[in-house]
Amino acid sequence: MRMMPIASGSSGNCIYLGTENTHVLFDAGVSRKRIEEGLNTAGVSLKDIDAIFVTHEHIDHIKGLGVISRKDGIPVYSTPGTISGIEQTTSLGNIPDGIFNEIHSDEDISIGDVTVHPFRISHDANEPVAYTFTQEYAGGRKKASVVTDLGYFDDYVVDNLTESDIMLVEANHDINMLQVGPYPFYLKKRILGNKGHLSNETSGQLVNSLLHDKLKKIYLGHLSKENNYDKLAYETVKLEIDMSDNSFKSSDFDIEVAKRDVLSGICEI
Repeated sequence: MRMMPIASGSSGNCIYLGTENTHVLFDAGVSRKRIEEGLNTAGVSLKDIDAIFVTHEHIDHIKGLGVISRKDGIPVYSTPGTISGIEQTTSLGNIPDGIFNEIHSDEDISIGDVTVHPFRISHDANEPVAYTFTQEYAGGRKKASVVTDLGYFDDYVVDNLTESDIMLVEANHDINMLQVGPYPFYLKKRILGNKGHLSNETSGQLVNSLLHDKLKKIYLGHLSKENNYDKLAYETVKLEIDMSDNSFKSSDFDIEVAKRDVLSGICEI
């Protein structure tokens, strides 16, 4: 199993996850060309992609869907609310009939040799979800998780993410940068609210609740271009881990900030 963030940030998101036999994308919020180029570095192409799972209908998660659906015909899986939102996004152009497949929170979907599990998150979208990606094999299983665009986390979110071997977790903003920055008040209020985005501190708390001995990789994703920067997110999350009362230290784990404009490192387990 391997994960590679092709793009992750407030301006566009696309995450590749695959096994030897199954290849999927989570979101397609950048151009088809960027997605294809990213996949090529991992030795695959859009022809190999079995499915695209969409978290929600905001444009930074669906920008490339129109072109990909017309050129590649890859099945798209998402909740009814998200599908409705995508269909109302006129900038995507015409999407061919039969592309969409409805899924529902807490109901598993089998794709090739993996199981994809959607679960509810709190965000200002129609019916948003995050996903886990699990492969069973003789002697155990491998699990990867992608969770961004949520205003808060609770036990339900933690329970869904627990025992992940690889995870991409939102670290959207630094609270102080957001508060003193140029955004209008209503937008600051939205981002800081329960249907907004995780701050660096809250991201660190979520990551801290998910640490275990076999965790291979932590990507910090969906950073705001205006209200965060890589080193600040990285150091804040590390500090949350190091100041907690659990037995782990941040140095025990491979933590990487997923990039907005270039590929992030590929993690293979």
